[in-house]
Amino acid sequence: MELKKNPGADLNKQRGIFFQIGMVVSVGLMLYAFNYKQYEQSASSLGDLVIEDPVEMDVPQTEQKVTPPPPPPPPVLEVVADDEVIEEDEVQSTEVTQDTKIDIPVIEPEEGPAEPEIFTIVEEMPSFPGGDQALLEFMGKNTKYPPMARENGLQGIVVVTFVVDEKGNINNVQVLRGIGGGCDEEAIRVVKSMPPWKPGKQRGLPVRVQYNLPFRFTLR
Repeated sequence: MELKKNPGADLNKQRGIFFQIGMVVSVGLMLYAFNYKQYEQSASSLGDLVIEDPVEMDVPQTEQKVTPPPPPPPPVLEVVADDEVIEEDEVQSTEVTQDTKIDIPVIEPEEGPAEPEIFTIVEEMPSFPGGDQALLEFMGKNTKYPPMARENGLQGIVVVTFVVDEKGNINNVQVLRGIGGGCDEEAIRVVKSMPPWKPGKQRGLPVRVQYNLPFRFTLR
């Protein structure tokens, strides 16, 4: 079977036109590609930043009105004698300035009688009436062994110190070294019961002398 072509459907006749159209389109695209320019994109706007005004608060101020006190009147010193009247014009102000000199009376302490000096060593030491032997006999007859010290077997030496004044009297009797058990109190009692001593002398004059007297408490 023979195929028949429609003369109007033959595309070979329009091939030149299609070629020209293709060339025109290709040249146009090439020109467009060479002339195309790419611009940098600018940063888009972030918009306007609006900061609202801070809210203002009216804080009431507490103002205290302090009224200054009135200045004190200047002091006025008036000295009036018994039979003398001072007129108002004679009154003088006693305002004190930097050049004002104030005389302050100095009150000296009253000096009492000086305490006589107490010696420990003098030319002539005080002595018991009758001498040392009489002192030992007095101590032996008048000293009693305390019952508490006897029961506890307490023994030892008690040293009593005292002052023999200018008249031979015994003062300031104290225990310098004690052993307790009532022995200290017994030694003080015996010393206070002694008669006046012969006072000590320094350069021929009687003076106060500190004297130490030992008591020996021994159990037999």
